[in-house]
Amino acid sequence: MSDSTLAKAPSPPSSPHVDAGDEGYSKDLKSRHINMIAIGGAIGTGLFLGAGGRLAGAGPSLAIAYAVCGIFAFFVVRALGELVLYRPSSGAFVSYAREFMGEKGAYAAGWLYFLNWSTTTVADITAAATYAHFWAMFTDVPQWVLAFIALAVVLTANLISVKYFGEMEFWFSLVKVAALVVFLAVGIYLVATSHPIDGHTPGLSSITDNGGIFPVGMVPMLLVIQGVVFAYASVELCGVAAGETENPEKIMPKAINSIMWRVGLFYVGSVVLLALLLPYTSYSSDQSPFVTVFDKLGIPGAAGVMNLVVLTAALSSLNSGLYSTGRILRSMAMSGSAPKFTGVMNKGKVPYGGVLFTAAFGVAGVALNAYMPKDAFEIVLNFASLGILGTWAMVMLCSLHFWRRAKQGRVERPSYRLPWAPYTQIVTLAFLLTVLVLMWCDGGVGRTTVLFVPAIAAALVGGWFLVRGRVAAIAAARD
Repeated sequence: MSDSTLAKAPSPPSSPHVDAGDEGYSKDLKSRHINMIAIGGAIGTGLFLGAGGRLAGAGPSLAIAYAVCGIFAFFVVRALGELVLYRPSSGAFVSYAREFMGEKGAYAAGWLYFLNWSTTTVADITAAATYAHFWAMFTDVPQWVLAFIALAVVLTANLISVKYFGEMEFWFSLVKVAALVVFLAVGIYLVATSHPIDGHTPGLSSITDNGGIFPVGMVPMLLVIQGVVFAYASVELCGVAAGETENPEKIMPKAINSIMWRVGLFYVGSVVLLALLLPYTSYSSDQSPFVTVFDKLGIPGAAGVMNLVVLTAALSSLNSGLYSTGRILRSMAMSGSAPKFTGVMNKGKVPYGGVLFTAAFGVAGVALNAYMPKDAFEIVLNFASLGILGTWAMVMLCSLHFWRRAKQGRVERPSYRLPWAPYTQIVTLAFLLTVLVLMWCDGGVGRTTVLFVPAIAAALVGGWFLVRGRVAAIAAARD
């Protein structure tokens, strides 16, 4: 064999990276938990509450925005699924960033994810408290007290064991799915029978007689994409959960693949039905669009039932945030890029240090609810948006590095793959950058949020200089 032949021969695949943060977890999450976590991650308050204002602002074209964002959300979770099948890890994209981009990459991925969920935790407890005020029995209870109760209940379940988290998320997701299934069934019946709603006859005329698909033009539909993409936040949660389930190679592909048709059915299907049932001008940001439909039908108690569903969605998001950040912080702590106490586990094999660290920001949110109850939700939600954009970008960058190593023969891709790589990763990264530009173009709160990007980058750089010595020392000791 010639020297040139030897030079061209690919190196054998390397052994999978071993992450110290993956040790010590139980494998108590079952197939039904993972499937419901995958569903719950794709259904949240962005649909139950946010769709009303967006439908009023963009008209029926909102369905196109949901479809486009849903495709890219699927690409992100499919890319993460390929990495999970290569090597399941509770550290998820932080662990993969460490393997493919080094400790700096893991540090950036982890803290961007923490930015997302620590701020979302505040938003979730604020939302839960706001929804609870809907019922007369809670009207006189201060908002900060209700926010604290919501945090305490979900935190307790998270600290006991992963099984309690799984069960809680299973039932939360079941409530959300059941509510959507009922709405879809009722909506299809109303359209098929042309049953009048508040004097209006459902059908295509709801769209054609009110300006068509783009009643206010294409620009509002483009601008609303920045809000729609955040409705899909936490679809990546099933990748984190894979580290605490048995046989992820069997469970994960089914759970991830099902996300695509669920997105089409629940998100796009619901918005199309809403547009067919009533003119887009009938909806508003002050009320869930589902409540609007049932209210106009004159169904008693509909508002209370839907409010319970939206409350469940907020608690589900809070539950997921505490769970996932606890695992991500432990992966970082084991390498030195997060405080040491966030890597500590309890007898239930829960990284309670990281869970409590995230909950501490929730306590700060309780204080925010005490002093600024009307503005608390809006203040934190925009910071969370930057965190999810950064997280999705890191997932795609990890996937791109993984693809390159596979092409070099250094790793072996599993049979379950992200299709059309590397173009899928590149197009998705371009889409995420476009969302950031749209936030700027929208002006107001969106532009203010983008202005914080340099400050967040500076904080990440400054933090790295503080921890890099400890990271280097741990890496040297491990080698």
